[in-house]
Amino acid sequence: MSKTILITGASRGIGRAAALLAGRRGWSVGVNYVRDEAGALAVVKEIERAGGKAVALHGDVAFEADVLEMFEGAVRALGPLDGVVVNAGVVAPRAHLADMSVERMRRVFDINVLGAYVCAREAARRLSKSLGGAGGSIVLVSSAAARIGGPGEYVDYAGSKGAIDTLTLGLSKELGPEGVRVNAVRPGLIETDIHASGGEPDRAQRLGVTAPLGRPGLPDEVGEAIIWLLSDAASYTTGAILDVTGGR
Repeated sequence: MSKTILITGASRGIGRAAALLAGRRGWSVGVNYVRDEAGALAVVKEIERAGGKAVALHGDVAFEADVLEMFEGAVRALGPLDGVVVNAGVVAPRAHLADMSVERMRRVFDINVLGAYVCAREAARRLSKSLGGAGGSIVLVSSAAARIGGPGEYVDYAGSKGAIDTLTLGLSKELGPEGVRVNAVRPGLIETDIHASGGEPDRAQRLGVTAPLGRPGLPDEVGEAIIWLLSDAASYTTGAILDVTGGR
């Protein structure tokens, strides 16, 4: 069954992988981006080549007005949504908490926590049956850092992802009666650009060998989990937090 979904942070990494996998299923995809318009447009073109429909949607999830316009743009271009992937997130360079500035922490929390909550709120408003929606699925992208803690690297990022785990559990109970499933994926060391943005481009390769499977993961391996949670195959799955970590 074809679906219409919106993915935040879909111009690269895990979001891009999920968008392309959705396109290969013939789904319609809203491809959100902040800075990389060229990357988002490339994703749109690849989805269209695969038989899906897509639109690039600019918006910074840290700003409510951008989130509202992103959702409205997706619906205008693609029609009513069946699912939303709350994926956009940032990490800052390695640091101990004692050395972190308020500005750094505020940016991480504004995007990773407040941004995720506002996106989840807008998804709830559009999918909930009592508000005129047809039900659907919300998938939140957390991180293994939520349970490892990120000591000596980024306890701020880890804490922000802990909030995503809690949101998943609470919102799944809140929206179950509305016909909306809410789940999360919790990636481990995945080969994406987020490590470079944190100043350690080789981090996934360097530490991935410590996972029981002996390697870092690929974006597609997380994307497949996201697509399954969006799909009807996961129709009785809600409130789940699925680790995609190679056993780490």
